[in-house]
Amino acid sequence: MVAEAPSIHVKDLTYNFPDGSAGLKDINVDLPPGSRTLLIGANGAGKTTLLRLASGKKLTTNGTLLIGGVDPFKMGLEGVTYLGLEWVLNPIVRNDIYVHELLASVGGNAYPTRRDELIRILDIDVDWRMHQVSDGERRRVQLTMGLLRPWSILLLDEVTVDLDVLARSRFLSFLAQETMTRACTIVYATHIMDGLAGWPTHLVRMTLGTIRKYGPVGAFELPPLPTGRETGGLLRNSALLELVLGWLREDLEERGPRGRKSELRSYEGVQEMGSW
Repeated sequence: MVAEAPSIHVKDLTYNFPDGSAGLKDINVDLPPGSRTLLIGANGAGKTTLLRLASGKKLTTNGTLLIGGVDPFKMGLEGVTYLGLEWVLNPIVRNDIYVHELLASVGGNAYPTRRDELIRILDIDVDWRMHQVSDGERRRVQLTMGLLRPWSILLLDEVTVDLDVLARSRFLSFLAQETMTRACTIVYATHIMDGLAGWPTHLVRMTLGTIRKYGPVGAFELPPLPTGRETGGLLRNSALLELVLGWLREDLEERGPRGRKSELRSYEGVQEMGSW
């Protein structure tokens, strides 16, 4: 682990998929130490590709990507945790095995305090049998497995989709506390904006393999919330959600119908699976 939180520096980064189609184009972004960044964009915007490059799971020679000043692919990094598609689909979590056995198998006994805190926060019963739990319960166990070992960089690719509202809120609070009490930095790609108001320190907007804008949350002008009449007087979206909805509407209007030759490959996740 590092003594201070690492920064993330990306300059002129370009990546093409094995079939030659464009994945990322001239990416430039700087995220400071200890930041909690939301990576935002429509499906196929390039979020997964960028996270996989940052984790060292993919290599590109076109541009610079440094984690705490180190190239994650060439040098390798301790303390980088990436939880993405292949992690979610790992078949071991569907076997007939007790939760306490599964956690012990991935080093839970080496970090008992951290293990027990995650079990409490995610409301896990260690006597669950993994082949009998719901998808949401299984995801709670997976998150505990993935975060048992302390990390300095955490890269999350939409891994909270199966959590209920309370579990997700408690989990996000845990992550925020991590950045305030340890030397660590988080980048979180998600389409679920509910409950995120006040959580991120930075936003990155991605569109078709490019970064449209990034910076601290305060650098973005948040739209006014809808009036009570427009919402039926009951529910209102957060300003962050309204901002993101506006971005996605703009992106859709600019992109037009899918299938245009100039469009980047939309099925980002499928491409990643085919490259394992």
